[in-house]
Amino acid sequence: MRRFSMGLPRLYFRFYVTLLLILALFSMAVMMIWNRTGSPLERSNVILSQVMQNALAPLDAPPEVQQAALERVAQGLNANMTLYTRDWRTLAVVGVQIPARHWRRQGVTGPPPESFVRLPDGRKLLSSEPLGFVRPKAMLHNALILLAIGLGVAAFPLVRHLTKRLERLQQGVESLGAGDLTARVPVEGKDEVARLAQSFNRAVDQIEQLVGAHKTLLANASHELRTPLARIRLALELIKDGIDAKRRAGLEQDIAELNHLLDEILLASRLGAIPENTDVEELDLLALAAEECAHYDEVELDGESALMMGDPRLLRRLLRNLLENAHRHGVPPASVEIRCAQGIATLRVWDKGPGVPDPEFERVFEPFFRPRGTLDNNGAGLGLALVRQIARRHGGEARCALMRNGRSCFEVTLPLKS
Repeated sequence: MRRFSMGLPRLYFRFYVTLLLILALFSMAVMMIWNRTGSPLERSNVILSQVMQNALAPLDAPPEVQQAALERVAQGLNANMTLYTRDWRTLAVVGVQIPARHWRRQGVTGPPPESFVRLPDGRKLLSSEPLGFVRPKAMLHNALILLAIGLGVAAFPLVRHLTKRLERLQQGVESLGAGDLTARVPVEGKDEVARLAQSFNRAVDQIEQLVGAHKTLLANASHELRTPLARIRLALELIKDGIDAKRRAGLEQDIAELNHLLDEILLASRLGAIPENTDVEELDLLALAAEECAHYDEVELDGESALMMGDPRLLRRLLRNLLENAHRHGVPPASVEIRCAQGIATLRVWDKGPGVPDPEFERVFEPFFRPRGTLDNNGAGLGLALVRQIARRHGGEARCALMRNGRSCFEVTLPLKS
């Protein structure tokens, strides 16, 4: 049985989102520090622009002075340089002129600028060789975005590999909880998850051994107890003339109850040993109920046909245990009702007795439960515990419920044939 909570994100998704959030916070922190410190690269560009303005001629100098100053700056750089005014009028050119706003226009000829320096007085110096850092803030933004994307892409398979192992461990735990004592998980790696898988497998081995020993002991003890019971019954038959009728009836009843209890113990042991129904066939729950009700006096049956897939032997025992419970502990007549709705058959059994108190609605299904205030063994046994076990084995449930008139009843829900 696999159950996942679809409303909550998977573990690997949470790990992955956490990693991305950490990267985002790291990027934001770097940008905040960059902005607060004024960014050394941006300050270096400001200083470069001031140095260039000091090296070039003043803004109001004649064109030939502007040209001479630009040639001195470009001397030995093997670079094309163009100096423009604030409104993009050409002041001086060294080498091939770099068109104004080259990067914003289509079809412009000439080499593109490698560097763009805005002077404090508004002039623009374009160079074919880099003179400083072009848009350092944009460079940092792009670098952080690429870093986050790269780490995110690389981290996903690592995170997914780890959480897949945890999911396989979860499936093993759920299988064990569903009663599969053969559930094991693969041990991968040598880290904490691998050690956890080893611990889980060791625990399941011990549980399987303990449960197996318990079932074997239970089955063997039940079988062995039949031998002295048979001897007691035989001795009772041999001395029937030497014992009064009342004592004889009491002994026969005790033997019958012991024999019935042994049958229930053996059935509980078999139900625990066999994981699924092996004798499943199509049957009518109403027909089974009619056959079982015929063995008891003062039983009223009402309902509708309920076709389902199940083990008839086990469902007969379920019905028999409910009727026997009503016969032994209730007040006649007992009532049996079967109704079908939305693919579910609902079986209800009640009688005219006081019923089960609200605080004991769940406890009555415990093995060998004895109602509060009972001094004898009345009520002890496995009957109702087997009813719930058989119902769950067929994909249903058994519970004690209140009816509309306020009386309690035993209610069993079973899936109909689809």
